[in-house]
Amino acid sequence: MDSFDQKIIAALRDNARQSVSAIAEQVSLSRPAVSERIKRLEEQGEIVGYQVLTAKKMETGGLLKAYFEIKQGGFKCRPLVQLLLQYPEVKHCHGISGEVDLLVYLEFAEMQRLHDILAEIDEELPKDAKVVTHMVMQEWER
Repeated sequence: MDSFDQKIIAALRDNARQSVSAIAEQVSLSRPAVSERIKRLEEQGEIVGYQVLTAKKMETGGLLKAYFEIKQGGFKCRPLVQLLLQYPEVKHCHGISGEVDLLVYLEFAEMQRLHDILAEIDEELPKDAKVVTHMVMQEWER
């Protein structure tokens, strides 16, 4: 990672929603060069996701919650985790032991959103991969 990559990451930390053009101006590179560098940083796992930080903690009441149990037959998990963490609904990705490769926790407002996420990640999964969805029906806390 060179100084340009570090400046790009700093710009994204400052405002991950800013345009590639705005970042290019800040780091004195062309827009295509910045775009390529961001893509490479994501592929290498230097950038694993983007998040929204709010001033006030949002209420979780009314949110639907689910887990994806993903079996992908020995393929590397990192590219899939990078894809999953791009969705704000994905709160945690856990690589676990046993037959399941990943356990993914999500919170979302509408069932259609869960369906949309499943459809999008299905296109990126290996052909033999399997996703089982578990809806959270009730929670207990200590």
